Order: sequence, then structure tokens, then C-alpha cells
Amino acid sequence: MSLIDRSVRDLLTAFSSSDPTPGGGSAAALSSAIGASLLMMVAGLPKTRTGSDDDRARLTAAGAVLADLRDRLTEAVDADTAAYDHVVAAYKMPKVSADEQSARKAAIQRALREATDVPLGVVRLSAAALVQAALVAAHGHKAAGSDVGVAIALLRAGLRGARLNVEINVGSLTDAEYTSSVTAEINRLGAEAARSADEADALL
Repeated sequence: MSLIDRSVRDLLTAFSSSDPTPGGGSAAALSSAIGASLLMMVAGLPKTRTGSDDDRARLTAAGAVLADLRDRLTEAVDADTAAYDHVVAAYKMPKVSADEQSARKAAIQRALREATDVPLGVVRLSAAALVQAALVAAHGHKAAGSDVGVAIALLRAGLRGARLNVEINVGSLTDAEYTSSVTAEINRLGAEAARSADEADALL
């Protein structure tokens, strides 16, 4: 059974087990998925900040964007676990002969690339959700400000957690062009996301 189809209790048990998966990457994706879900809730409330048509239109648009982001973040919960399992499998490949060693090294690099791409996607999606958080904070019902605040905190945590996974994996990759590009991107997205989160927090 996939992680996202388990009960909350079973999922927490899985996270607390001694198995390496699910781990921090899946937890980061889940954190951001919950954050996006909370923003969707506020965007869909009957009451808005001022009750204006502009508020409603902006919240409806934000809700649609967030629904897509939430679904993709949800998929990443299981995708991250699968990616790490591939890394473990690659490291377990035989390495007696020169051919086996070469095949193993190639498999490890492919698996590590996948294990980098998945949390990189979570960083991207979390940053995009934080842009929407600023819109929801500006136009959503004031009484739901605490929900928006929790959503922002969860998205910050999800982005930070995913970034940690990216950083630890790129350190083992041999493709210098790829690692340089990824490092630059997560630095840029991290700064942009922090600005969006701070803007949203200031509106609560």
C-alpha cells in the first residue's frame, strides 16, 4: 500500500520505524502538501477579507493553483521513498569484476540523480505554494489567519527539508554541470520562498 493511502496512525508508525524509508524527504513533501491543503481551505471559505468580488476571484484562482500543487506534492511523498529505495538497491549491486563495478557506479549515479530530482521538485512546488500563500493571506478571511500561518510554517519546513535532501545527494553526484545548476536553483528558490513567506506572514 502506498504511503498516502495509509491511515494517519499507520503513516506515523512508518515514519517512526527503523526502516530507512519513509524518511525526511517523504516527510518534507507531506508537510508541504498539508500546508497547501490548509491554504485551499482558507481560499474556499465563504467569507473573504473584504467580501469583494476581487477577493473572491483571486482566492478562486489561488485555490485552483494550490489544488494542482497539493496533488503533485502528494505524489512526491511516495516518489521520494521509491527514489531512496533505488539508491539502496544500487549500492547493493555486485562489485567483484570491473564490469560489475562500472555497472554499479552508473546505477548509483542514476539513482542519486532521481533521489535529487524528487526533492528538488518539492522545493519548486513548495516555493510556488508560498507565492499563493501571500495571495490567500491578502484576500482570505482575517479570522482564518492562524490557519494561513500554520500553512506557511508547514511549507517553510517542507521546502527546507526537501532542500536538505537535495544538498546531501548532489554532494555524491559526479555531473558537475547538473550539480552546479541545481545548487543555483535551490539558492534562488530558497530566497524567493523566504520573501513570499515573510510577505504572507506580515499580512496575518
